Amino acid sequence: METNLSSYLSANRDRFEREMVDLLRIPSISTESQYAESVAECADKIAADLRAVGIDEVEVVATAGNPIVVAQRIVDPAAPTLLIYGHYDVQPVDPVELWDSPPFEPTERNGRLYARGAIDDKGQVHMHIKALEARLATDAGLPVNVKLVIEGEEEVGSPNLALFLAANAERLACDAVVVSDTGMLGKGVPTIATGLRGLAYMEVHVQGPAGDLHSGTFGGGVVNPANALASIIAGLKDQDNRVTIPGFYDRVRDISDADRKNMKQLPYSDEAFMAETGAPELDGEKGYTTLERIGFRPTLDVNGMLSGFTGEGAKTVLPARAMAKISMRLVPDQDPGEIEQLFTDHVMRLAPTGVTVEVRPHHGGWPWAADPSHPVFDAASAALNTAFGREPVYMREGGSIPIIPLFEQTFEAPVLLLGFGLPGSNLHAPNEWIDLETYHLGIETIARFYDAVAERMG
Repeated sequence: METNLSSYLSANRDRFEREMVDLLRIPSISTESQYAESVAECADKIAADLRAVGIDEVEVVATAGNPIVVAQRIVDPAAPTLLIYGHYDVQPVDPVELWDSPPFEPTERNGRLYARGAIDDKGQVHMHIKALEARLATDAGLPVNVKLVIEGEEEVGSPNLALFLAANAERLACDAVVVSDTGMLGKGVPTIATGLRGLAYMEVHVQGPAGDLHSGTFGGGVVNPANALASIIAGLKDQDNRVTIPGFYDRVRDISDADRKNMKQLPYSDEAFMAETGAPELDGEKGYTTLERIGFRPTLDVNGMLSGFTGEGAKTVLPARAMAKISMRLVPDQDPGEIEQLFTDHVMRLAPTGVTVEVRPHHGGWPWAADPSHPVFDAASAALNTAFGREPVYMREGGSIPIIPLFEQTFEAPVLLLGFGLPGSNLHAPNEWIDLETYHLGIETIARFYDAVAERMG
């Protein structure tokens, strides 16, 4: 069986890549309404690909927003059941002028395939589809039951997923949930993520005069909204990069000795991390290492600002309004709803007179930490070791997948984060890429994972 599976994977490498390119060409941007038809097209494409590889029950389910692809192959009701989650929607491409090749014309350069969605998350969804193909097209078969939920609204906070899962909890019942929407510590370093930060995403709007004013005639006579916003933002953190919001750290867990010991054993260096970022130096909350800051500590960051004249040349304008988008990454046991309110209250305290300030919350999500003692983690470790030739490392991710706690609560099953993104792969940024060697190792890992699950959870 192993030779047959290995031979199939090797013989079909080029075709797998071509078919991934076809998927990546679809501009399934969920945040912009003009791409609604493309989003629906992508859902249909995922469904067609699943049918083509031999998944016999596939449905594209309409929601109040974008459709969800639901599929399953039940081989034995007594066998373990895995629920695979992913998303086919992608982030916007702006600023498009910073792309070295068109974002929806996938281009290979130096062993990487560049395209929007290449790693987040269409490329990783495609790994699962091809792993299923390899099992079903050879005498390997499937030793476990497989269900899939591939949604189209992850990049806008999954507003319809909770209702869908609740309505289909019995249909989607499983023994473990598998999510490939995370990354690895480095190339050739297989990684199992054991935690994710939560999210509270806010907008701060500052309104001053009724319209833009001449900065010479009116400057110094009225409050400048851009200056007011800058003052508010400056007041959100202190000189040690600690968030100044009262109560912000009240629920934050201390970092355990075991977690600190594990981090010291990881193949990580600040120098490599800095080289990946291109930043002149590293910085963050005083008193913590970089890995502690990005995995175990909450943050507050400005994601974007808008005010006044930003075009080429000069225009002496006193802007009427200013806006900033601010996100806070949260850690166990912070409550995103509570943090939203604490943030709002603090911004209003910082707001100067002479302007009107409004705080608007966007989507948020709960932080999450895994219990890696469950046998599904051992199964993943065995599969990764076989494919990559080394034991995986365990570490927390700094990013957020707000629906992970939802899956645990709905199905009372553990969630395994089995991701294959590499550092610097530019997800959410121009020139997003997937490493093709890792892509194929990911397919092999997932294909072998099914046997490991059957052995350990059967």
